[in-house]
Amino acid sequence: MMLKEETLKSLLRDVPDFPKPGILFKDITPLLAEPAARRQVVNEIANYFRDKQIDAVAAVEARGFIFGMLIAEALNVAFVPVRKAGKLPYHKLREEYDLEYGRAAIEMHVDALKPGSRVLIHDDLLATGGTAGAAGNLIQKLGGVVAGYSFIINLSFLPGEKY
Repeated sequence: MMLKEETLKSLLRDVPDFPKPGILFKDITPLLAEPAARRQVVNEIANYFRDKQIDAVAAVEARGFIFGMLIAEALNVAFVPVRKAGKLPYHKLREEYDLEYGRAAIEMHVDALKPGSRVLIHDDLLATGGTAGAAGNLIQKLGGVVAGYSFIINLSFLPGEKY
């Protein structure tokens, strides 16, 4: 049974002033607690990208890992972690970017992708697009092709869709 969009949206909790005053944080943990809703979200994303010849899902730490791994599993493709700077143990590439509330950097292992790999970039939320754009830059630096982006939440009032 397909859950209605309103039901799925009701499983996203707003947390004001987190991680900084003035930020309205979108919490996905209520969605994670509902297996049917979680499965539906994964299936809808995987089905959308199933015919796009995806070779890997690159997901952004930390909440992007949760659905990113499930999407990679559903598509039967590689999973590539995109981590905050300083968290990966092996040789890596780094990309800096702007957040809606500061500056940050992400990294990927230099051997994370085979050249020409078609990569789906996944994160839990699209806001300004800085993280997604930085992940796309890393994919391209490693010789991969950005085949698409997926998000659980899109803050459409912010400019993230320009990526």
